[in-house]
Amino acid sequence: MKKPELLVTPISVEDIQPLIVSGADAFVIGEQKFGLRLAGEFNQDDVKKAIELAHEKGKKVYVAINAIFHNDKIDELYDYVSFLKEVQADAIIFGDPAVLMVAREVAPKMKLHWSTETTGTNWYTCNYWGSKGAKRSVLAREISMDSIIEIKEHADVEIEIQVHGMTTMFQSKRSLLGHYFQYQGKENEMEEQRLEKDLFLHDKERDNKYPIFEDENGTHIMSPNDICIVDELQDLIDAGIDSFKIDGLLKDAKYIQTVTGIYRKAIDLYCQDADQYEEEKEAFLAEIEKIQPANRSLDTGFFFKETVY
Repeated sequence: MKKPELLVTPISVEDIQPLIVSGADAFVIGEQKFGLRLAGEFNQDDVKKAIELAHEKGKKVYVAINAIFHNDKIDELYDYVSFLKEVQADAIIFGDPAVLMVAREVAPKMKLHWSTETTGTNWYTCNYWGSKGAKRSVLAREISMDSIIEIKEHADVEIEIQVHGMTTMFQSKRSLLGHYFQYQGKENEMEEQRLEKDLFLHDKERDNKYPIFEDENGTHIMSPNDICIVDELQDLIDAGIDSFKIDGLLKDAKYIQTVTGIYRKAIDLYCQDADQYEEEKEAFLAEIEKIQPANRSLDTGFFFKETVY
């Protein structure tokens, strides 16, 4: 039975080694200048060091260049992709075709993972980007497990899904938070909150709190709950899904390490003894519930329901 890759988002270079010990197979890193909603900021020195540490242990590092690019950043893309080729990144995660065009020119052998977070909803689209050079498609978070399995059956590329963490509900290139605080005459308070990332939109009717933060790519509103399907992995593993992603955005390093270890145990147990996994899967979920922040309930996202617009 093929084991899926366990893909994790570290906060810093210091997290790479502990996460390898916890069972991570690969990492997503980058800097907000080029990548969206990263768990941590990795400058070029950090990227180089992270790749060295991971490669020493036979692990992989994928660098996110999945922002939406305007003309003024295209020249910088050439330099950044050239740098990633030099330090031997294992893949580039992209959404904007500009990245694909630049990579073709300066790093034609670089592996590309297509990811938009919204439009990876059918195998035709996955295979279209495969025909353009992508080796993997990252599926949208808003599709059901049945749809994911159906896509995998027909896809000519690797398929990655998110199995844990918060998801994006809204993004705008506009500085919505900055403008709000400016209107209130609280610019200094905005700068403090930008670093802490502890602002929420409160939906009184549903009693939900949606994390909201602003960075170089604009304003981001996130889901009120965290996806967790540690107890529902069997069909996805049987289907041959290539990569399971744990998103550690707005979590601390200890939480990410612990969750990674729990998913590692769950994946390994199912591949070794499916019946034993069935007996123990509720215990895996209970372990995560113990460390879950009080304001972040766990749910199964859209895996077992249709998207409601």
